Amino acid sequence: MRLVLQLVARLLLIVALCLGAATIWATFDAYRSVDRATAASAQRVAQALQALYWRELLLRSSRAREHLLPVPDWRTLETMKLISPGVCVEFQPATAFEKPLCGQSEGLGKTPPRWFAAIVPTFLGSHAEVVRPVSPRADSAGTVVATPDAAAAISLAWEYILNVIDVALLMAAAIALLASLAIAHALAPARAIVTALQRMARGQYHTKLPRFRSMELAMIGNAVGELGGRLEEATEQRAALTRRLIEIRDDERRALARELHDEFGQNLSAILAFANTIETASARTSRDNGIAQDARMISQATHHLMASLRDALKRLRNPLPEELGLEASLVNLVDSWRSQSAARPTIQLDLRGDLTDVRGPAATTAYRVAQECLTNALRHGAAREISVRIERRAGDDDALLIHVEDDGGGDAERVAQSAGFGLTGIRERIAAAGGSLSILPARGGLSVAATIPLAA
Repeated sequence: MRLVLQLVARLLLIVALCLGAATIWATFDAYRSVDRATAASAQRVAQALQALYWRELLLRSSRAREHLLPVPDWRTLETMKLISPGVCVEFQPATAFEKPLCGQSEGLGKTPPRWFAAIVPTFLGSHAEVVRPVSPRADSAGTVVATPDAAAAISLAWEYILNVIDVALLMAAAIALLASLAIAHALAPARAIVTALQRMARGQYHTKLPRFRSMELAMIGNAVGELGGRLEEATEQRAALTRRLIEIRDDERRALARELHDEFGQNLSAILAFANTIETASARTSRDNGIAQDARMISQATHHLMASLRDALKRLRNPLPEELGLEASLVNLVDSWRSQSAARPTIQLDLRGDLTDVRGPAATTAYRVAQECLTNALRHGAAREISVRIERRAGDDDALLIHVEDDGGGDAERVAQSAGFGLTGIRERIAAAGGSLSILPARGGLSVAATIPLAA
C-alpha cells in the first residue's frame, strides 16, 4: 500500500475519532443545556414574580402578607416570554385546578429515533426540577418550580446534535481533503528519489536530485547522491580489476598456447613420424603380424590429437579481431563452424553499421560473445537455425549490440544461472567493458543479447 494512502487512511481514522468525540460531547452538552435552560427560566420567572410581589405589597399595605398572592396577575404573555421552550413553570402554593405555564415545545426539532430516546436518558440520567423562591427575604411569597419536559429535552438534544454533526462532517471532509493534498505534495519528491534509485539499479549512478525543502528529504537526497558516487567508484574499480584479470588470463592463455605448440606439437609430430616409419618397415617385411595396422591406428589417433591441438591453439592464442578486425573475424568464425559442424546448421550473420574501426577490448569481447554462443548452440544443443546479429548503434550512446538466437532448446533460467567457464568469462568481459548481458527464452531455443559500450 502506498505511503500516501496509508497516511490519508490514518488521517481519516483520526478525523472519525474526533467526529465521534465531538458527537458525544454535543450530545452531553445539548442534553444538559436543558437543565441550564430550566434553571434560567426558574430564575427569570422568580425575579419577575418578586417585583410583582413587592409592588402588590406596597399598593395593598392593609392586607396581610400571607394574602398577597400574585397568582391572578403572573400568568401573562410577558411571563411566557421568560420561559424557555420545553420548560414548564408553576407557582407554589398553587391554586385549585391550576396548570403549569409551559413554554412552546412544538416544532422544537425533528423527532429523534427511538434508540436515541432510549439510550440518552439511560446514560445521562433524567432532568431534575428547579425550585427558586420568589423573595429570599419573604418565605411567604411562595416559590417557583420549573420542570423540563423530557420529550422536548430529547428533541432539542437531537436537533442540536444534527446541527453539530453537519458542521463537523463538512469540517472533517475539508480537513481530510486539504490534509490529503498537503500529504501528497509533501511526499511528491519521494517519486524523484525512487526514480533516481531505479536509474542507479540500471547502472546510471550519476543521478542528480533536485533540492528539497524538507530537511528529511534533503538528507535522503544527499545520501542517495553519496551512494551513487560510491557505487560508481566501486564499479569503476571492479571494471578496472576485471580488465586487469582478463589481461593476465589472456597472457596466460598465450603462454599456454606456446607451451602446447612447442611441447605437444613436436612430440605429436615425432609420434606420427615413428608410426609412419613402423608402418613402412612392417610393409617391407611382408609379414601379416598386425604391426602395420597398429601403426596406422597410431597415425590416425595422432592426426586427431593434432587437429584438436590446433583447435585449442586457435582458441588460446590472440583472438582474430586483433589481427583481422571484428567484421572479418566474425565472417571467419561463422564459416569455420559451417564447415566443422556435421549437422550443417543454417547460420545467418547480419552485420549492421560501420564495424571497420571497432578494435581493442570491445571487438574482442564481441567476438568472444558470438563465439561462446555458437559453441553452446552447436555443441550443447541441437540447433538447426542460428541467427547472429551485430549492430553498431551510433550517436551519443556509441555501442555494439549483439543478438544471438537459436532453436536448439535449452532452459533460459538454468543457463542464466550457470557457472560454466565460458559463460562466466563472457560475463566478466562484458562487466569490464561496462555493458549488459541478458539470456531469455526464444521460439524453440534461447536468445542472448549483449550491449558493449565502445567508449569503454
